[in-house]
Amino acid sequence: MCFCLIKFFPLPCILPPSDHVGTYGTNVYQTYGASGQFTFEFDGDELFYVDLGKKETVWRLPEFNNITMFEIQSALRNIIMSKRNLDILIKNSNFTPATNEIPEVAVFPKSSVVLGIPNTLICQVDNIFPPVINITWFYNGHFVAEGITETTFYPKSDHSFLKFSYLTFLPSGDDFYDCRVEHWGLEEPLVKHWEPKILTPTSELTESVVCALGLAMGLVGIVAGAVLILRVRCLGAASRRRRAMIRTGRMALQAGKARVQNWHPGYLHVFEQLWANWRWVDVGTELPPKSCFSLPIDAE
Repeated sequence: MCFCLIKFFPLPCILPPSDHVGTYGTNVYQTYGASGQFTFEFDGDELFYVDLGKKETVWRLPEFNNITMFEIQSALRNIIMSKRNLDILIKNSNFTPATNEIPEVAVFPKSSVVLGIPNTLICQVDNIFPPVINITWFYNGHFVAEGITETTFYPKSDHSFLKFSYLTFLPSGDDFYDCRVEHWGLEEPLVKHWEPKILTPTSELTESVVCALGLAMGLVGIVAGAVLILRVRCLGAASRRRRAMIRTGRMALQAGKARVQNWHPGYLHVFEQLWANWRWVDVGTELPPKSCFSLPIDAE
């Protein structure tokens, strides 16, 4: 089958300093089906396209239609000019056939799948050339004719095209969907299968067990913390009492030493040994293994 296509890309409008790119008036016309398209894009996203059959502007976001407008006659003139240029190129060329590229297909939901909550299934077809393709949906093996919308062909920098097909659906655990793509680059239709992946809800028994385990661990932590706090407090109180006893003993020895020195100087070495023993206690070690106190001969 003979196929000819012409694309006209106007110079993009670059808006500094944000590096945004607006492509205004991309014209595509092909001999197959005598069809074409006219689009406006901004940063790679389509703003609108012109429906040549209905001769109307179709905004990608319908809200834009309320704040701006586009004169459709300029698009129709551009398409007519593209058709004439294509006819001239066909007459002056050798009709070298273009290579049919193999499209790449992916199917995924628009948002997280929840049973009973309406959602949208997206069939993305990339690397399309030439821009002639047929996308169909199947639900549980049956052809779907309603609830489907498609985008135009989005031109890419490598001169291939990208296209999206949308299917609204109500998720159910037993349902499955297929997106079927037919293109000249495929020897046979390419079918992408999709089934909802829904996590099994946790049973009430499992939730109760997990809750009980969490509560038990919390109580164990509280008890352990209370025991540690009490133990630290007890050790602190014992340490304070021990230091007070040491201070009291030291003061008593010092006072006794002064009195004995006035009474009988020969007993001073006994107090020196007692003082040494209290210093052992003061540094937190055990008393010497043997504490021998010898009295002077004249004191016996």
